[in-house]
Amino acid sequence: MSTTSTGAGTDTVAPAAASAPAAATAHSAEPLLRATDLVKEFAVPGTGGLLGRADTFRAVDGVSLEVRARETLALVGESGSGKSTTARLVARLADATSGEVVFDGEPVTRAKGERLRRFRSEVQVVFQDPYSSLNPRHTVERIVTAPLVYQGRKVPGGTTAFTQQLMERVGLDPDHHRRYPSQFSGGQAQRIGIARALAVSPRLVVCDEAVSALDVSVQAQIINLLRRLQREEGFSYLFIAHDLAVVRQIADRVAVMSKGRIVEQGGRDAVFDDPQHEYTRTLLSAVPRIRPEWERARREAAEARAAAPGETSAPEEGTTA
Repeated sequence: MSTTSTGAGTDTVAPAAASAPAAATAHSAEPLLRATDLVKEFAVPGTGGLLGRADTFRAVDGVSLEVRARETLALVGESGSGKSTTARLVARLADATSGEVVFDGEPVTRAKGERLRRFRSEVQVVFQDPYSSLNPRHTVERIVTAPLVYQGRKVPGGTTAFTQQLMERVGLDPDHHRRYPSQFSGGQAQRIGIARALAVSPRLVVCDEAVSALDVSVQAQIINLLRRLQREEGFSYLFIAHDLAVVRQIADRVAVMSKGRIVEQGGRDAVFDDPQHEYTRTLLSAVPRIRPEWERARREAAEARAAAPGETSAPEEGTTA
């Protein structure tokens, strides 16, 4: 999607092109997003009394990371490691206790008003549970176009055609734009969440455990969809996950979190093939192993699917390719 100013206080949204501009490069010298020394503390309930100061729990403890243009950074760790809290800080869904977030060279940690509104059009989130993140009383059309309403944007040709185009791009039947979330399967509902994120043409999409609640076969379909959309649109992903098998399929770089801190960062193959930190080695040792020739065949098949114009996995019931 692209936007043009109407000069009357609103923006007009134009449908997205089928592919990203050819001039876009895989990586830029300056990171799209930089987080430095992020800290998030929470008060511990039942401590401090009436006059005393409550104890605090530090969920994120000095996290620093970078996401470059058109790349996928996976943030991995066990449950409770602080990765989802970090994602919320980066997306400004929660305020950091201290530290700084810089997006496209501009500090956004304390952004408010118009600057925060603009930032939220550039950074979108796909949540873990599609049903809890979609209003059950709203139709797909209203859900997908809600970010446009918040941003004060208008759509040439109307919201119905806009929604149907997005639904088709994420593999849903465009004629179902007036259905409600409960009428879709889990994988289909997650596709609605992805379509909503795409509506405002973000430059960074934060996927917070976006496939962990789905069946394995549906996970593969959603991963293929995310990779295809990244090739077409050219945005970046901050991909939060605990499933290292999924991470290996989608990530360019990996950052490993433990107890609120990043303990290791590096290229995907470097982290998987030669982990330096004991915690990373422990995580990898818990991943089931298969015979090398099977793994090689699986990877080659996955790369072939990713290179195809569309998804080659069998679609879910009720979806289109």
